[in-house]
This record gives sequence, C-alpha cells and structure tokens, in this order.
Amino acid sequence: MTGPLAEVLDGQREADLQRAARALLKEPLLTADGPYADEFRLVRRHAAELRQWFERNVGWTLRTDADAARLRKTPGTLTDATHPAREAARTALPFTRRRYVLFCLTLAALERGESQVALGRLAEQVVLAAADPELVAAGITFTLERRDERLDLAAVVRLLLRLGVLRRVAGDEEAYVSGSGDVLYDVRRRVLAGMPASLRGPSMIDAEDFEQRLVEMTAQTALDSDELRFRAIRWKLTRRLLDDPVLYYDDLTDDELAYLTRQRGFITARISELTGLVAEVRAEGIALADPMDELTDVRMPEQGTHGHITLLLAGHLARAAGPVEPAELASRVRELAVEHGGFWSKSAREPGAEPELVEQALTKLVALGLAERTVRGVVPRPALARYAVGEPVVREPGPARHSAVLPDTTPKDER
Repeated sequence: MTGPLAEVLDGQREADLQRAARALLKEPLLTADGPYADEFRLVRRHAAELRQWFERNVGWTLRTDADAARLRKTPGTLTDATHPAREAARTALPFTRRRYVLFCLTLAALERGESQVALGRLAEQVVLAAADPELVAAGITFTLERRDERLDLAAVVRLLLRLGVLRRVAGDEEAYVSGSGDVLYDVRRRVLAGMPASLRGPSMIDAEDFEQRLVEMTAQTALDSDELRFRAIRWKLTRRLLDDPVLYYDDLTDDELAYLTRQRGFITARISELTGLVAEVRAEGIALADPMDELTDVRMPEQGTHGHITLLLAGHLARAAGPVEPAELASRVRELAVEHGGFWSKSAREPGAEPELVEQALTKLVALGLAERTVRGVVPRPALARYAVGEPVVREPGPARHSAVLPDTTPKDER
C-alpha cells in the first residue's frame, strides 16, 4: 500500500507504539481491566516490537498474557533512593521500612494461599511470617495490636489493589482498620507471578550485605568480550536516561563517558523515536524532557504552598556560590514567609514549620537531580541554573530603540 493512506496508517501505528511504550515506562505493570486498559491493548498489539526494543537497548524483558503486561525493569544505578513505593492515596506518601517488609511478606503469603483471601486471614499469615527470628533481630515487629500496624497493612493492600494483584470483592479496608469489619479479595495469580523483577531470585543469593545482594540480584552474565562490555554500558546509560531526570557526565566512569561521547546521538535518537522524549544536551550532561508532562512522578514547578516554597528555594540555591546548610534554608523560608506568606497555607506559616518545609523541598530537588546532599551542606547541581532569577534591571525612560536579534551560535553542548 502506497500513497497518502499508507502514510496515515504508518503515522497511526507509530503513535500507538509510542503510546504503548510510554505507558509501560509510567506503569511497568499493566492489567487488562486496570486504569490503563486501552494502553494494555496497544502493548499486546505491539508486544513483539516493544519486546525487541527493550531487550536490545536496555536489557529489560517484557512479558504479556491475556491478563497483564509486565516490563521487568532493572535500574541504571542501585544507589538511587529517590523512587520509593508510595501510598495509593492522594497523599502518595513514600513507604516506610516496615511497609516494605510487610509488602514482601504479603506477597509471600498470597503466593502460598488460595484464589480468594480475607484481609483478616491474610493479616494472621503475615503476623506469623513476621515472627521470624531474623526479622525480629532486625527490629521488625508486627502484631496487629496497634492501629498504626493495621494502617500499614491496609496501605500495602491498597497498593496491591492499584497494581491489579488483588481485586476487592466485598468490604472496605477502613472497616478492618477500625476493627468493625473485614474485606474479601480475589487473588489474581498471573499478575502476582509477574511482580518480581530481579534477574535472580533473592533466595538464590548467599550474600548478607544489602548492597551486595542488590548487585547479585541484577547482575548480567559474565562480560568476557568487548561486545558484551559495550552492550552493558549502552544498557546502563539508556536505563539512566529513561529513569532519571538528568544524566550528569561527572557521575559516569571514564569508559561510560567515552562510550556516551561516541554514541550520544544514536542513543538519544532511539529513545526519542520510541518515547517522544526530547533530548536536551548541555556541557554538564543530558536531560530528556517530556513535552506532554506525563512520564514523571515528581513535578516542578508545582502549584500549592509546597510547590511555591520549593521554587523559591531553588532560586536561592541557584544563586549560591557553594554548599548551603539546611539551617540557612530554614532561615530563608522565614524571610520568604514575610513576603509570600499570604499565599501559603496556615500550617506553613506556623513558627517552627521551616525545617519540615525545607526537607520537603530538598527531597524534591534531590529527586530531580537539581541538588545534592553532602556533609558540607546542600550543593546545587548544574541543572538548577534554569531556576535562577537575575536581579531586575531598571532602565531610564527614553526613546524606543530598534535592535536586531542575532541567532545564538554557541554550540549546544556548551550552552
């Protein structure tokens, strides 16, 4: 088929493929009846092409069946703690250590259980598993005797509901937390089986050190040739470009930087073609911007009090000549409250609220790669410069002057 109709069909196919890829990057676990059911059908339709792209460029596997599509992602760096699991609620608070443990214990109980389970029965199984001497020695206790423990379990279950592992049949988690009722769930075993994303099962690893266990869980085959080593570097760089807001050259090894210097155009073009992300190449690194503002879990700028404070502190940090102590930032918040407090919530204007406001702002700035916490204080990173505000320049009134606007001839990598 040739002509205008063929061009339209090819364009629609590319748009559908891009939409499916973006859905997998945003939600690596899609279900047939979940909130992204339309995107799930597109993933199923283009599964072969998507599977080939992810396996070749990032080393991620894509598994699909009639119930779910699962992109098994391996992070580009194992030391980044800025992508936590979050509550499936409006607050979207990050999971605590205990909730992570409960999440794993709940998955283990569901794997051994039946196709339906009541929350009360599930809680009993989790309590038994939490009595393991090694967990107790690590300071993890769970007895269901306190309300906050039941709230933690309810948060875990709600996340599993959002992921599609469980389907609520009757009841409500609030009733369970208050002790006035129970909840019945269907367990979707195919979706449950797709939850683990590691290359090796944790039970197959002997290392006791947490960092070493992560390394072994995600380790590839032995890199005994130049081709395999180059492939591993390409995978790592592409993973970081897809997952992280900014990739700084300073964070790369010499081999990684040399490879990226040679292959930068190829790597960014392949990513842009599949996802629609736009590469911004600068002297310090690369950022992939999303014109549709969808592929992010942290936004900036953002509306509301916390968003305003974060933006103001970003401008303050961008003007700093070196590390800034959190106490100095808290003092700056007090000064800003005098000028902007009329637009802030009442709680943000309360005396003593400054450290918490600073912590919330720094958490976002660090997650976005705009700042870094060090022993000397908070250090602004190069990408933060886009939020710098210069001093106003007041010109004396006079006759209008015409001037030509010259093109910027600075090489893009040096801007």
